[in-house]
Amino acid sequence: MPSPAIVGATEGAPLTVRTGFARKLFYGFAALALLSLAISLAGRWAGQAILMGGHSDDTSSREIVIGNDVLAVPANMIRFEAARRDGAAGRLDLYVRWPQMDGYSRAASDAFNHVDGDRSIIFVTLEPRMMSRDMSSRFDPIYSLLIEGEARPGPGGLAIHRFSPESGYVDEVLAVAERPGEEPFVMRCLAGAAAKQSLAPCERDIHVGKDLSLVYRMPPGLAGEWRAVEAAVRALAGRLLGEGG
Repeated sequence: MPSPAIVGATEGAPLTVRTGFARKLFYGFAALALLSLAISLAGRWAGQAILMGGHSDDTSSREIVIGNDVLAVPANMIRFEAARRDGAAGRLDLYVRWPQMDGYSRAASDAFNHVDGDRSIIFVTLEPRMMSRDMSSRFDPIYSLLIEGEARPGPGGLAIHRFSPESGYVDEVLAVAERPGEEPFVMRCLAGAAAKQSLAPCERDIHVGKDLSLVYRMPPGLAGEWRAVEAAVRALAGRLLGEGG
């Protein structure tokens, strides 16, 4: 007859095995649950990132310093994700919707994603001023010497000038409009196939703030509204710089 000690050891073994197996099974299910939750959260994050496509609908302000100028810029106006932070920057790329002059939002996503060929976005770059003259001031000493032939009439009273082949401005034209009491409005635009491929082929630079150059690019369909666009861009720059509200 086996001793009690041997019997106890023999009968106790299955209970220990069953308890260990149950514990491992519990931990396995817990791990699977955590993994499932992690995959779900990652999927939601990835789906959100894909949906936003690099845009942000965050309207909170970022304080950005460029040289001697301080700007308060809504995050949803800042074009690139890496630049949506406070601090110093060498340049800042923005985009806004015409005519609202606002940044990205879910309601305006079609415009910012250029759905169905939509061209209503104005691109703005702010950077330290490198030249003492803006585009208007460069017309007489520079651009007037680089154009040739008779100008053709353009939208909104613009005169469209051809650049000479030696000018270096290949596939571009110069749009000029006289403004009583001030320097002419001057804008360079891509021409031909290059213009059709660009979302905003017309470019102009102005001086804003203390030492900033602001370059804005607009779709060709807005060329006839150049007065309103110029006023809106200057007003936007004033708001970002805290000048006059």
